Amino acid sequence: MTTASLALGPVPDVPLGRINPVAQLSALTVVTIVLLTSLDVVTPAVVVAAELTLLPAAGLHRPGALWRRTWPLLAGAVSVGVVNVALSSHATVVTGVALALRVVGLALPGVLLVASTDPVRLADALTIHWRVPTRFAYGALAALRLAPLLVAEFESIRLARRTRGVAAGRNPVAAIRLGAGVGFALLVGAVRRGSRLATAMDARGFDSGIPRSNARGSVLRPRDTWFVVGTVAVCATAVALSVVTGAWSPVFAGG
Repeated sequence: MTTASLALGPVPDVPLGRINPVAQLSALTVVTIVLLTSLDVVTPAVVVAAELTLLPAAGLHRPGALWRRTWPLLAGAVSVGVVNVALSSHATVVTGVALALRVVGLALPGVLLVASTDPVRLADALTIHWRVPTRFAYGALAALRLAPLLVAEFESIRLARRTRGVAAGRNPVAAIRLGAGVGFALLVGAVRRGSRLATAMDARGFDSGIPRSNARGSVLRPRDTWFVVGTVAVCATAVALSVVTGAWSPVFAGG
C-alpha cells in the first residue's frame, strides 16, 4: 500500500453525504460525550456496532477502501489497549478491549464524515447554521484541500530518495532518521505553501471584515433531525444495556 492511497479524493455521492454536515457534527458530539463518560465495554461495543452499519452508506463497503482509511485508527486502538493492560496492574483484558473500542468509537465518526462529506458543504453549513467565522471556516476548507498535496509530496520525496539509493532497509534507527528528514522537508514546504495561500486569500478579501454572502446555501431537512435523534437513541440504548448488564462504569463514579 502506498502513502498516496491515503489522500482525500473526490467525495462520492453516497447516502450519508446527503445528511447536512452540522447534523453529522452534532451526532458526533453526542457520541463523544457518551463514550468519554463511560468506562465499561458494553457502551462502546454497541456504539461501534451501530457505526459499522453506516460504512456502506459512506461508500466504505469495499475492504480495500475501508482498510486505507482506518488502518491508522485500528493500529492506535490496539496500541492503547495493549499498553494499558501491560503497564497497569489493575487493568484486565476486558479493560483493554473497552479502551480500544472507545478509541474506535470516537474516531470512526470522523472517518465517516470525511469519507462522505464535501469540505465545501461543510464550510457552508458551519457559516450558515453555526455562525462560525468565515475566516476560520474557509481556512479549514483550504487546509482540507491542501491535504492531498501534502500526501502526494510525501510520496514524491520517498520515491526520489529511493531512486537515489537512500533507504533504511531493515535498520529501524535509519528509518527513524530518514523519516525525520522527510517530515522536516514536508514541514518547510507546508509553511511556505500556507504563507502563499494566506497572502492570496487576503488579496481576495477573505479578511476584509465585510460580511460575506453564500451562493450555495445550506438547508436543514427532516432527515437531518432524524439522524441526530437516531444517534441519541443508539447512545441511550448503549447506556441502558450497560446498566442492565451491570457493566456501567461512569467516569464520575470515581473508580
